[in-house]
Amino acid sequence: MRILLVDDEVELTNPLSQVLSREGYRVDVADSGITGSKLALKQDYDLLILDWMMPKKSGLEICRELRQQGKTTPVLFLTAKDTIDDRVLGLDAGADDYLVKPFELRELLARVRALMRRSLNFESHTQPLKVADLELDKENQLAYRKGRAIELSEKEIQLLELFMRHPNQLLTHSQIYQHLWSEDEKPNSNVLAALVRLLRRKVEAKDELPLIHTVYGKGYRFGEIN
Repeated sequence: MRILLVDDEVELTNPLSQVLSREGYRVDVADSGITGSKLALKQDYDLLILDWMMPKKSGLEICRELRQQGKTTPVLFLTAKDTIDDRVLGLDAGADDYLVKPFELRELLARVRALMRRSLNFESHTQPLKVADLELDKENQLAYRKGRAIELSEKEIQLLELFMRHPNQLLTHSQIYQHLWSEDEKPNSNVLAALVRLLRRKVEAKDELPLIHTVYGKGYRFGEIN
């Protein structure tokens, strides 16, 4: 899961990018609105975290440019502006959420997780899923590989969808737990490993290339690896 952080305050971006990286996100940092705008329009990100006020090009301008280009990437504003008029202006520009400075890191992480989940839910209704020779029919709770139908449980569907929406990316144990279970649920530490094992048995039949790859001590990567 890839995040672009755009802010001209190095004393904020350095620790914030480190915290996000420890949570398992891939973070690109831009220290100016102009650089941030170029990256946001050129690369594909799962989330943009934009400072509202920056010289030469503000986060508000970046957000407007993205929406004019038809990009639907979620945008979280970091801003010192906290009036109702400011909030309306940001939302009208296409922002999905905002956080007033100074803020607690745990609140920012919670908002990042919420926007990531919302993005995945939106994509599930707009884009078909296919990775290598595996297709997912979420609506009918089935997967197909080389002509065979694979019946999946609800949790297996959720896990497979997460994998297929982020092919060849490292998904950490923490990220997967956050996506599959709510904060009120506290599954045993072995539950995820067991779920992955069951999914492997179903989608990786004999003589089929493996798609689910364990990154020991970190998480899993999904896709064909030559």
